[in-house]
Amino acid sequence: MRIHLIAIGGAVMHNMALALKASGHVVSGSDDEIFEPSRSRLEKAGLLPAAPGWFPEKITTELDAVILGMHARADNPELLQAQHMEIPIYNFPEYVYEQSKQAIRVAICGSHGKTTITSMIMHVLKSVGKQFDYLVGAQLAGFETMVQFSNAPIMIIEGDEYLASPIDKRPKFLFYQPHIALISGIAWDHFNVFPTYDNYVFQFRQLADSMTNDSLLVVQEEDTEISNMLAASSFSGRVIPYGTPDYSASTAGLVVHVNGRDYPMHIFGRHNMQNMEGARQVCAALGVETDDFFKAMQQFQGAAKRLEVLHQSSDHIIFRDFAHAPSKVRATTDAVKEQFPTHRLVACLELHTYSSLNKSFIDQYRNTMSSADVRIVYFNPHTVALKKLPEVLPEEVQSAFNDTELTVINDSSTLINLLKSLNVAKTHILLMSSGNFDNLDLGILT
Repeated sequence: MRIHLIAIGGAVMHNMALALKASGHVVSGSDDEIFEPSRSRLEKAGLLPAAPGWFPEKITTELDAVILGMHARADNPELLQAQHMEIPIYNFPEYVYEQSKQAIRVAICGSHGKTTITSMIMHVLKSVGKQFDYLVGAQLAGFETMVQFSNAPIMIIEGDEYLASPIDKRPKFLFYQPHIALISGIAWDHFNVFPTYDNYVFQFRQLADSMTNDSLLVVQEEDTEISNMLAASSFSGRVIPYGTPDYSASTAGLVVHVNGRDYPMHIFGRHNMQNMEGARQVCAALGVETDDFFKAMQQFQGAAKRLEVLHQSSDHIIFRDFAHAPSKVRATTDAVKEQFPTHRLVACLELHTYSSLNKSFIDQYRNTMSSADVRIVYFNPHTVALKKLPEVLPEEVQSAFNDTELTVINDSSTLINLLKSLNVAKTHILLMSSGNFDNLDLGILT
């Protein structure tokens, strides 16, 4: 097929382009801006557009399909041309479904842990030799791309609740029609598109309601919001709850205790133990034995930017984590402190998303970093202005976090100087952001 991708430079979209080319399709695309690593990867594959921008002349009757990325606009010239010419237009979750109709589709959903759980399942299935295709939101060791299409009998999908496209405001996970779905937890996020908590929860209820009687729903049993959502849902398939496995943590590492056996792990944190248990239940439904699962997990190193170690010495580690939503910030901060209770923990969070910089939402972060010994929040006033939000003052952030000892910084040079001045003896530093701290050179901290 001849397929054109509008907004080809996105993290998932450029991986989809690579996957489509690898499976034999003729692929083209456009974007007004393409950054690294998308740019280099597209260029290497011969898919980098000759020039930035939108070119309606690229939309011709020779195309079999157009895939529309979320970062395009509804008035995109190429989209309008495709609509005028009545060329089939798909948003990317819609096209993922089209490519996996024949497979057992597994969707990993929830407000937190999606990428990690998806990564765990992919790692285990690969370790035990099962064939599968996938869509995941991070680059994983051992997998060349974040998307693969090969007509495998299983499709593993990280199921995001965010909008599918600029012309289709439904959540992405409603398009996958999963046979197996996992919901890791429900905690308000994406304030810009789900302005009330009830509206946000309703998206997950729609997912449950859309599943068939013979489908399987794996849910975090300790999350009361999931229980409340299911009580209001019409879901009539099978529900498998999961909790926290038996484990012990020390500075020497984390060990999971199952059926009289001990399995040392590279990953740590109570939330990751819950993520792993959810992944185990999904893998069990796909035919993976418990012992095989845990043996495979002993080699799992984690997904990119999920408690990723940037630097390590004998008594000092710098972690980077994608945590940005309140539930993720709390879970990640608690995890590092639990694993290293005798070390001082410096937690530094960048407020970067629309939700996190919105005065109507920011108090959701109340006490989320309380387990850290030193707590720092950074935001760039220019980012606030670009998002067309009201000015945010440092004292408002401190009040929202309910933390009189919280250091709030809104100047990057001040942040750099503070981090560089830290005494790092028996200290771990946790950097949390969905951004990049305004291109802070993290190497200066090592």
